[in-house]
Amino acid sequence: MIFWYDFFFYYFASGATLLLSLLGLWFITIMPNVDRWSKRFFRILFAAFVVLSLNCIIQVVLYSHTVPIASLYITFILESLLLSMTLPMITVYLLHCCGEDARSSKLFYAVLSLWAVFCAMLVIAPFIGVFYYFTPDNKYYRDSWYPLLMVPPLILLMLNIGGLMRRRRYLSRKKFLSFLIALLPITGVLIINIFIEVYPLVDICVVLSAMSMYSLILSDQVEQYLSRQREIANQRNSIMVLQMRPHFIYNTMTSIYCLCGQNPKLARQVIMDFTTYLRKNFTAIASATPIPFSSELEHTRAYLAVEQAQYEDSLFVEYDTPHIWFRVPPLTLQPIVENAVKHGRDPYAGLFRISIKTRKTDSGSVIVVADNGKGFAPADDSEPHIALKNIQQRLEIMCGGSLTITPNDGGGTVVTVIIPNNTVN
Repeated sequence: MIFWYDFFFYYFASGATLLLSLLGLWFITIMPNVDRWSKRFFRILFAAFVVLSLNCIIQVVLYSHTVPIASLYITFILESLLLSMTLPMITVYLLHCCGEDARSSKLFYAVLSLWAVFCAMLVIAPFIGVFYYFTPDNKYYRDSWYPLLMVPPLILLMLNIGGLMRRRRYLSRKKFLSFLIALLPITGVLIINIFIEVYPLVDICVVLSAMSMYSLILSDQVEQYLSRQREIANQRNSIMVLQMRPHFIYNTMTSIYCLCGQNPKLARQVIMDFTTYLRKNFTAIASATPIPFSSELEHTRAYLAVEQAQYEDSLFVEYDTPHIWFRVPPLTLQPIVENAVKHGRDPYAGLFRISIKTRKTDSGSVIVVADNGKGFAPADDSEPHIALKNIQQRLEIMCGGSLTITPNDGGGTVVTVIIPNNTVN
């Protein structure tokens, strides 16, 4: 039964439901990284809640005016239908998340049958007057058989909860929790509604459950997206390894061949350095997490030692690396140095210098690779910039790091890598 002092509460509940529904629609519209099926599902769900909210507001307005009783029945039936419609929708979404086709699922047909029974009971209720009725002065009363009207949706909810438990192993932890959040509060509120009139709270509870469900599923899908990005970053690592410059290998083998006759001791050293370089390359491809910088530095030293054996006195390397106790994504420093040698060195410009420096700051660790080579514009689409861009993306994804490219004073390029403290050993 609704009295005049209940109208404020009903207006407040209807307005809150409308606001939450519009907020849900806005979030599903602007949020990226949500798959198309889920986006369409939640868009329909929150759109239905918007219609539900408007219907509730109209219903409260009708209660306060003298209107035909038929209009009160229509708004009440529409409210109940829109609320109950979310239950088979959750079933469909559950089956979709588990990789099942709803058209071949017994659970879906059982839920659909119960929902059809509930809809039929709603439609015939005004004619038989045993579940609820309205008086000529717009008063709403629940009759003695009203609890029977709540039986189909409650059984429907129990079926959904049972179906969720049976399919738990097919869902991620967050998706499982999202379905529990969508189902358990609604079940509790409907049970309370059998004994106490809390129908407006049912509206708010359903929308809040849907928003909580959406937020958890969005969080789960964002995590999956980031995981895929990490996989892409690892694949780029693999591509870097597999795309080692053929002429670098050929030149190294040729140099070793020549050194075997001229300087056997140096030839043995180059073989050891080249072996270390290859081993570190193939180790990096198997690493999906940041590695100690000391290992990356060893990899870089081995590479530069091989290059110095080929270029003799035209390549000079300076190391100033007192700080090595931190982690970096595999294949970070070595490709930067290789990029400098490959694209910055000018064989006609004299001695090519590379300096590698590290330092610790309050916010993390800094690596600076500077050269006196040809340099290049930091925003162009040349091959060296693309290579550094790939490293920059892997830094961001794997450890939240950054890479910047600036011109070196007097010519050349400076590449600065910042690794935040959360990756320090």
